[in-house]
Amino acid sequence: MIDRLTAALARSRADYTEIRVERTWSTAVTFRGRRLDSATASEDQGGFVRALHAGGGWGVASFTSLDRLPAMVARAGDLSRAVPVEPPIRLADVSPHQADALLDLDGDVRGVPIAEKKRLLEAYNGVMLAVSDRIVDTLALYRDEVREYWYVNSQGTILHELRPEITLSGTAVARRDGTIEKGLESIGLRRGWNSVQDKAAGFREVAERAVELLDAPMVKGGTYPVVLDPELAGVFIHEAFGHLSEADFVYENPQAREMMTLGRRFGRPVLTVGDNGAAPGLRGTLPFDDEGTPTQDTTLIKDGILVGRLHSRETAAAMGERPTGNARATSFRHAPIVRMTNTYIAGVPGGGSFEDLIGDVRLGVYACGAFGGQTMLENFSFTAAYGRMIRDGRVAELVKDVVLAGNLFQTLDRIDHIAADFRWNQMGGGCGKAGQYPLPVTEGAPHVRIEEALVGGEVGGVGEA
Repeated sequence: MIDRLTAALARSRADYTEIRVERTWSTAVTFRGRRLDSATASEDQGGFVRALHAGGGWGVASFTSLDRLPAMVARAGDLSRAVPVEPPIRLADVSPHQADALLDLDGDVRGVPIAEKKRLLEAYNGVMLAVSDRIVDTLALYRDEVREYWYVNSQGTILHELRPEITLSGTAVARRDGTIEKGLESIGLRRGWNSVQDKAAGFREVAERAVELLDAPMVKGGTYPVVLDPELAGVFIHEAFGHLSEADFVYENPQAREMMTLGRRFGRPVLTVGDNGAAPGLRGTLPFDDEGTPTQDTTLIKDGILVGRLHSRETAAAMGERPTGNARATSFRHAPIVRMTNTYIAGVPGGGSFEDLIGDVRLGVYACGAFGGQTMLENFSFTAAYGRMIRDGRVAELVKDVVLAGNLFQTLDRIDHIAADFRWNQMGGGCGKAGQYPLPVTEGAPHVRIEEALVGGEVGGVGEA
């Protein structure tokens, strides 16, 4: 394959050309309630060419047959010449690499019959259904893939990779009279079949929580000290801050450039935020991005100060900064754009435990898990999967409909305590941007305390909680 790609590359007349080719094997199984909804197996293959002439725009062409490769290389070059661009597109320098990177398959899913995958998911789905007769519906999903990947460019980079991925999720729906609640379990790993065994406890836990939430009161709306669990803290930093750190958004948006000025204080010295595409074993981890740039740990906020952002080669050159290995595409059908990998809030050595964070809180909210959220530049709202009240330094009753809303910069500045208990949240799902979804990513964080945050819920003041 490499010989075929380098031969096509040699025929390009563009100043810069890159070719990606992928071959993907995948299976998926879905249960709805007790019914098997679908079981599929598929193979996909194709490639993507990008070409750039001096003074021209990107010329791109994708294909599904390798027989079309020479024609697609020529077409991409012609398209680049046809679109003059001012100022001209430049690419930051990256040393050429040659690598054969085969990630640990940890039980190659291609050797496991789909009937065995169905049995595994049926067992996890059955665990949720068995919790209570209040569980009236479930949705359980299994998906795996192994992607073989080749990349070459005209500057001498030649890569071959084998990229595994496996995801499991389960949603349990509980109902009593007109009240409906749900719990969600989600697992996503860049591993294989062995990594998703013995996961029944998580599926049982979310079904039990869905039943518990039927009796839980709504949180009283108001302003509280709020402690985020590692899952919600990770999702918060990804959605509310991570996208603002993607340099294509910053470069193209004057308002974002004004907000995201390097050297600006974003929080107290306790706050450090980064994105680490090289962290081992995570869904956002790969040795190189889709421009052949090595991935790395990029610090975005250090000791409360904005010090970095995420780049492709193009955005790095345009802004006079270094590429960070964050140019990613969901498949050969798309061009790489600036995307997060594994985004995190760093734990604080000596920051203590969860108990230390809540010990001096008279009345607060412990917000756990994430059911979704919305962001609009610096404004956000997130719905926690569930919450618990904090009363006199201890975790108290379960509450529901916990919605956090506010201004990102004010909220970051109100983070006053970060624990030492960092963990990566290895969930399924994915990140969406510019029509490319789902991109595998991971978030990580310890427990994080916000000294004051707006919590939406049942109308009422804090004193009524």
